[in-house]
Amino acid sequence: MTGLHDRFAGARAIVVTGLLGVLLAGCATNNAPQTTALADGVTRVDLGAVAVTMLRDGQGSRPLDAAFVRNAPLVDVQAALAEAKLPTDRLEVPYTPLVVDVGSERVLFDTGNGEFGAAGSGKLLENMAKARIDPRSITAVVISHFHGDHINGLRSRSGNLVFPYARVYVPAPEWNWWMDEARLAATPEAQRGGLNTARRVFAPLADAVVRFEPGVEILPGVRSIAAFGHTPGHTVFMIEGGSRKVLYWADTTNVSMFVRHPDWAVVFDMDAEAAKTTRRRIADLAIRENALVAGFHLPGAAIGTLQVRGDGYEFTPLP
Repeated sequence: MTGLHDRFAGARAIVVTGLLGVLLAGCATNNAPQTTALADGVTRVDLGAVAVTMLRDGQGSRPLDAAFVRNAPLVDVQAALAEAKLPTDRLEVPYTPLVVDVGSERVLFDTGNGEFGAAGSGKLLENMAKARIDPRSITAVVISHFHGDHINGLRSRSGNLVFPYARVYVPAPEWNWWMDEARLAATPEAQRGGLNTARRVFAPLADAVVRFEPGVEILPGVRSIAAFGHTPGHTVFMIEGGSRKVLYWADTTNVSMFVRHPDWAVVFDMDAEAAKTTRRRIADLAIRENALVAGFHLPGAAIGTLQVRGDGYEFTPLP
């Protein structure tokens, strides 16, 4: 990875020249988030010194069956979907990465499906163009976990870096689990899909990827928080420095109705018991710190507020 220093400097120059207007526009001193729908699938939230741009990467769909929630009857799951005004025969799952301008950094959190997702996904670059965000202006890519819909957008099918000036940050526990050679050797070939995806994306970058232990501030104003369960190293991020904190909770809930039913064990979670505990801990943290919540699979603009609702929580997207 020769020339990394020069490429990082180039990205910062693009940020300074291309984003000055956006950052200066965020001079409001009140705590009320200012939102702007820039285009279909693109929403910007003005938080003064911090600007957040939510970028839809499309949507996936899968049939709903009795095995999807391991500890609730199908009829209860369908009732919850109906209450949320969602289809009851299938799961519609949106994908929404975000770009955060904080200090001198332009940070992309998760990269979407890229050229490897199902039909209806892979729209991140299209929506970045609508938002006038040049992929070359991204100075840091922060990965929450190694599921394909979060990492496939980092490299094209030809192997090129999609964000060529960005440093790539990944949670060390996540790297250690997915990139472990002994685990790969012990896994039957038919079950190696996720392990092989992680290698295709990250193996050529192994010497350049920044691996961090969750709990540290990885960039000024970006604090990492362990949120294990969905995957062994799943990590969320508190973004500070603006008029209001933003918690990017990634896949803390990977289907929106689990905000209301945090104790349901969903098939997507690798450690269901840990994931249930994590959901409550991270939701309580967001409420305690009065943070906006942004989630990769949340509905609407995928950023909003969280409140306690009965034995669970209620997510309200920003208008």
